[in-house]
Amino acid sequence: MSSLAQPLAASLIQSVDWLAVAPPTIAALVALVVLVADLFVDDRRKALLGWISVAGLAAATLMLLPLLDGDRATFCLTGDPAVCSYTADRFTLVLQLLVLGGALVAALLSVTGVKDARGGLPEGEFWFLLLSSAAGAALLPASRDLATLIVALEVASLPAFALVGLRQGDRRSSEAALKFFLSSVTATAVSLMGISFVYAATGSLYLTEIAERIQGVDGRLETLTQTGVVLTLIGFAFKTAAVPFHFWVPDTYVGAPLPVAAYLSVVGKAVGFSGLILVTVVALPSYADVWGPALAALAALTMTVGNVGALRQQSTRAYSAVRLLAWSSVGQAGYLLVPIAAAAWSDDAERSIGSTVAYALMYGVVNLGAFAVAALVGRTRHLNRVADYRGLYAASPVTALLLAFFLLCLAGLPPGIIGLFAKVTVFSAAVDAGLGWLAVVMAVNVVIALFYYLQWTALLFRAPEGEPARYRVPAPVTAAIAVTAVLGIALSGAPQLVLRFTDTGLF
Repeated sequence: MSSLAQPLAASLIQSVDWLAVAPPTIAALVALVVLVADLFVDDRRKALLGWISVAGLAAATLMLLPLLDGDRATFCLTGDPAVCSYTADRFTLVLQLLVLGGALVAALLSVTGVKDARGGLPEGEFWFLLLSSAAGAALLPASRDLATLIVALEVASLPAFALVGLRQGDRRSSEAALKFFLSSVTATAVSLMGISFVYAATGSLYLTEIAERIQGVDGRLETLTQTGVVLTLIGFAFKTAAVPFHFWVPDTYVGAPLPVAAYLSVVGKAVGFSGLILVTVVALPSYADVWGPALAALAALTMTVGNVGALRQQSTRAYSAVRLLAWSSVGQAGYLLVPIAAAAWSDDAERSIGSTVAYALMYGVVNLGAFAVAALVGRTRHLNRVADYRGLYAASPVTALLLAFFLLCLAGLPPGIIGLFAKVTVFSAAVDAGLGWLAVVMAVNVVIALFYYLQWTALLFRAPEGEPARYRVPAPVTAAIAVTAVLGIALSGAPQLVLRFTDTGLF
């Protein structure tokens, strides 16, 4: 009996590729270190926790470099080593770079923000939650089965709820966290139901196996399978802030600490879109006739509502700068959906997905830069209105020029060449797939967006009303702005590097 049990036990033992899983693992381990250290560090030295977190995120990001030499996979089926739960391919590495880099910039902004809160933000809990969310977000693009995908999604989302509502005694923060929590829990419930239907029809949770088995589903399960596909799409539409599932975005961004809003605007979107790509293009390519038209309609609706919402923001309204960036992020989500929808009709789905990933990289860099400048201005102008940016050039010329550059990148105008390049790749993906009507909708929305981006940019160089405000730029905020500016300028000088880097290798 024991001789039979030994080979069986041996077959269940797996060797883990620790190098492949190093980026999310390091973030998770540093989160635990910070949580334990918080018990022993004196209140006067709590800032040390922030710098440990920054160092941990930097180390996790650097661990992506050894993975560039080739694809790696681990946690594979014993009988079929080609079917794995974790894959570190080019798609994974690009999105992990976006996630961990975005979390690093948010952490740099938070070092000063937590200190300025003067006890309003518990430091140990803040850094633990940020690192935990980053670990889940880094795990998600590597997930190749639905169970790991959902676990990673929740590990990324649950700490984010707490981060939004962590400010003590702030009613707006609590309301934002509650709205964010309820909408996200609804999305998860809908996704789980859809995934359970897909599992019932195929008998597998692995994405590649689902792609094979779903084509031969029994006719009696066809309706169940289609329902599962639709419910799964609805769940991820919540996560990506696609209209009409976007209602939580403006209030959540305004209620959250600004570094957390910056984190959600980039890392939250990377999580949602990477999950959406894996579910649609990898697991459900045979149901492209279901998810393709649905995503195309969502893309058109999302970019239109987002840009019109940003256009309607009044410059004198409290927190109008943050609200404008929030509505702008909804509009940008619409652009990101276009190539995913185009993959349903494209002869080269990998190229379409590469366009989405390239646009996500561009958007992540310049949007984090815009939020970094907003965090700087918000230190002096607590209401953070668009009108507060009038005359910023007179007070801080370099900061004003960099914010103008970030806004022009988001608008897709020179000298923000990377923004123009990214929009052209998305536009061409729609045209190549035969979605001319969606390309026209996108062109109209780009023109709408030009108005509010240029209006804000022009305000920076107008004469200030009264004495111009003076902005003291702390070193961490300077580092955050500098990193995003250098990356944005470098990519504008060589935009072709983005497409070369985002050759996803998903197929």
